[in-house]
Amino acid sequence: MGIKERQERDREAVRRGILDAARDLFVSEGYRNVSIRKIAERIEYSPAAIYSYFPSKDDIFFALAEEGFRLLYNTEDGAALARELSDVAPLDRVRSIFRKLYAFSRKHPQYFELMFMDRSVPRISREYERFAFAREMKAHLIEELQACVDAGDLPRTVDPAIAFRVLSMGVLGVAMMRLGGRLVAPDADALMRDVLNVALHGLQAGVVLESHADDCLTEESENDQKAS
Repeated sequence: MGIKERQERDREAVRRGILDAARDLFVSEGYRNVSIRKIAERIEYSPAAIYSYFPSKDDIFFALAEEGFRLLYNTEDGAALARELSDVAPLDRVRSIFRKLYAFSRKHPQYFELMFMDRSVPRISREYERFAFAREMKAHLIEELQACVDAGDLPRTVDPAIAFRVLSMGVLGVAMMRLGGRLVAPDADALMRDVLNVALHGLQAGVVLESHADDCLTEESENDQKAS
C-alpha cells in the first residue's frame, strides 16, 4: 500500500470514528445537548481535528442522515428495493416495502431515532441536493401505489400521495412507540402488521380519506416547486 492510499485509509478511519461517536452521543443525549467538544472527547481528539473533517455539528448530522437513508434503501442509487421486488404483484410489493421500513427501525435503531424521532436535528431540506436520492425513492413508492390503482387493487378514488402518508404514519408510529418504550403491546411486530393490513384493507374498501394532497406537501416538495 502506497503512502497516499494509507493516508486516505487513515483519514477514512478517523472520519468513521467521528460519525460513530456522534451518532451514539446524539441518540443517548439528544442532538441539541451534544457539542463538537464532547464528540472530540469521546474519541480523544481535539475539536480542531474534528473541524478538519466536518465544518459544523450540523454537517456531522447530515452525513449520518445520508448514511441512514442509504441503509434504509439498501443501495447507493435507491433502486435495490425496486429490483428485489420487481416480480411481486403491486399490492404485495407495497406491503413488503412498508414492512422493510419498519424492519429498518429494528435493524438500525440509532439511525431511525436520529432521522425520525429527534426534533432538534437540522432539517434535511437544508441539504436539498444531497438528499435528492431520498426524494426520488419516495416518489418511486408513490408510483408503486399508483401501480396498485392501475392494476385495480386499489380504487381509482385513492390518491397515491395520501395513501403513502397514511401507510407511512401507521408503520412509523408503531416503530416510534416501540423505540420510545411507550408501547404496551407485547408483540410490536404483530401490531405493525395489523396496522399495515388494516390500512391497506381500508384503502381497498374505498374508505373516504379526509386529508388532501396539499396536506402531504412537504418542505422538500415546496423546494421542488421553487426550483421548477
